[in-house]
Amino acid sequence: MTTIPADEAKKIANRLRRAQGQLGAVLTMIEDGRDCRDIVTQLSAASSAIDRAGFAIIASALKECLRDGENGGDPVEVADLEKLFLSLA
Repeated sequence: MTTIPADEAKKIANRLRRAQGQLGAVLTMIEDGRDCRDIVTQLSAASSAIDRAGFAIIASALKECLRDGENGGDPVEVADLEKLFLSLA
């Protein structure tokens, strides 16, 4: 399988840290008895950030796969990429 380049990994890690903070905010909001609409809005933001991180990981793998294929490396199987996409759907 393909590894994530360092520059991409840093961006993805930052996105996941943001999502982690959003999840912490959701927990605090629940514990404080905040309005459910506010909680759902914050939860939606966290979910979206996690999804974007997952898609960034898959996009990075695709880019590396194409680069490896041009250099005669082992290409990632289409079925494997489909499974990755579907796991986020």
